[in-house]
Amino acid sequence: MKVIILAGGFGTRLAEYTDLIPKPMVEIGDKPILWHIMNHYSQYGHEDFYIALGYKANIIKDYFLNYHLINSDFSADLSDGSIEIHDSKKINWKVNLINTGLKTMTGGRLKRLCKHIGNETCMLTYGDGLSNINLDKLLKFHKEHGKLVTITAVRPTARFGELIIKNNSVSTFQEKPQVQTGWINGGYFIFEPGLLDLIENDDTVLEKEPLEEATNKGQLMAYLHEGFWQCMDTKRDRDFLDEMWNSGDPPWISSE
Repeated sequence: MKVIILAGGFGTRLAEYTDLIPKPMVEIGDKPILWHIMNHYSQYGHEDFYIALGYKANIIKDYFLNYHLINSDFSADLSDGSIEIHDSKKINWKVNLINTGLKTMTGGRLKRLCKHIGNETCMLTYGDGLSNINLDKLLKFHKEHGKLVTITAVRPTARFGELIIKNNSVSTFQEKPQVQTGWINGGYFIFEPGLLDLIENDDTVLEKEPLEEATNKGQLMAYLHEGFWQCMDTKRDRDFLDEMWNSGDPPWISSE
């Protein structure tokens, strides 16, 4: 199944990095977060990627163009320009890098991929969030309900400690727990090609008119993910994810 990743935004809240590189190329450990996202899909056999580019698109293009050189040891013979790559790990990903405009909104980026998507069910996510969502279960849920769009709903981790107070007495104290009430859009969509008909142009924000119209038509279903999910909006988020990776047991490697 084709996997679309929206990777063209400016990432202004992560300016410590994005002044120089696009947000999906910010590293967690020694790999861009984009690689971590793609690796998760690959674990479930989804390896046909369509990356919707915009801001600093050439940096992402260069990364995949030189992927084996960047991720392997190699020898360069300067007499004839030949390169010998050592111990390169086989990877079966097919990566399609498509420039969808510098200022195009999320819906517009998806619309620009029409000719690549065709009349197929596709997966879609953002280039800045990690999860241990079980993609097999997500796909099964989508096929069973038969609607236009499935969105993954998540409960984010609270940024501050949570107090539950009764009559001025603290009954529960948790340091940065997962929020227990309220679901938000965690990305990890599956959609039918009819969704593209609800997108007008480059200025269309996917999360506004298209998904609102799908909701009004009873065509938007939510898959409730209770497991790990974390976006990377700020340097604090990035450092949090980096600590998890360096622990040796990052939660997005294992499924829910």
